[in-house]
Amino acid sequence: MKKESKYKFETKAIHSGYDSTKHLDSLAPPIYQTSTFTFSSLEQGANRFAGAEGGYVYSRLSNPTVTILEERIAQLEAGEAALAFGSGMAAVSAVLIGLTKYGDHILCSKGVYGCTFGLLQILKEKYNIDHSFSDLATKEAILSHINENTACIYIETPINPTMTLVNLELVVSVAKEKGIIVVVDNTFSTPYLQQPLQLGCDLVIHSATKFIGGHGDVVAGLIAGDQELVGQLKKTVQKDIGGVIAPFDAWLLVRGLKTLAVRMDRHCENAEKIAAQLKEHPKVKAVYYPGDRDHPDYELMKKQMKKGGGLLSFELNGNYEQTVKAVNQLKLISIAVSLGDAETLIQHPASMTHGAVPEKVRKEMGISNELLRLSVGLESWEDIWQDLKQALDSV
Repeated sequence: MKKESKYKFETKAIHSGYDSTKHLDSLAPPIYQTSTFTFSSLEQGANRFAGAEGGYVYSRLSNPTVTILEERIAQLEAGEAALAFGSGMAAVSAVLIGLTKYGDHILCSKGVYGCTFGLLQILKEKYNIDHSFSDLATKEAILSHINENTACIYIETPINPTMTLVNLELVVSVAKEKGIIVVVDNTFSTPYLQQPLQLGCDLVIHSATKFIGGHGDVVAGLIAGDQELVGQLKKTVQKDIGGVIAPFDAWLLVRGLKTLAVRMDRHCENAEKIAAQLKEHPKVKAVYYPGDRDHPDYELMKKQMKKGGGLLSFELNGNYEQTVKAVNQLKLISIAVSLGDAETLIQHPASMTHGAVPEKVRKEMGISNELLRLSVGLESWEDIWQDLKQALDSV
């Protein structure tokens, strides 16, 4: 695809990174289901290993189907390069290991995914790489948590599962003064709703399992950023740790990206309507959705996001036992920990995605035993609401 920069997001999501004339004129990108590639001569093999000649060597290092995916997500995130991994946590691990060394410090947003928290604990206990949490709400709050050994600032926005937003431009302004790399987990928003690299951040991470895949049939991770930084990670942690993606999974993500914009519009539309209904129900104590005008970060959402997203969280006006009862009454909505699928999914963060986080830390993150996270799917919003309503009414 030529002159890709002139095209809109929806067009890039379908065409970027792929030229059918280079793949026997196949309209759909082929799946290069091979572990290795042959050389025409020993000299060619030596040159490819030395980096003196382009071409493929071994699918842990690169693969044509994976390259299409990487080039496409780089375009969509307005980055120069991207890498694909076998899971979202493989991507997170590669970034945090690749950016730190023994004795460093990572500054994190107030909330992070439970497995990211687990990785931070491993880094601390085994490699003396410390971390701290901050709401990152003011320049003073950010500076107070930055140490001489702070290697990077790691942010979720919206934060999982409280749906709190972080002002990326503010964080970037402070980080640049200190020469600190800013990493953003952009899973909840996707590049369709939010582009952190355009706001000055250095790296973007996705659990591509979620909205990018969109159909609950693939586990994968992605990172995007500038050529130099991504290239460093490719030559080190991706190559040597090897948490790479399979060609078929990359193909599924390329297919999923083609409908990302259409799906995200519907996810957002449904979420807005469900949030409004939940706010009016007497059994609901609070609703957390960035697209809600009453959300404390609503103005920030309008500034750095296109729409409020397809996820929301809400707290029941009751206790844990009543929360359990309501969830177990659901008929249409599935109880599952993922998100971004065509199906509406609900989960209980305190016992599921953030179950490994100590209770004291969970409460500091704003995760109560009555909090539920809802990934609003593509079904009729009226059907989603009727299922929620009958479950809430049963409490």
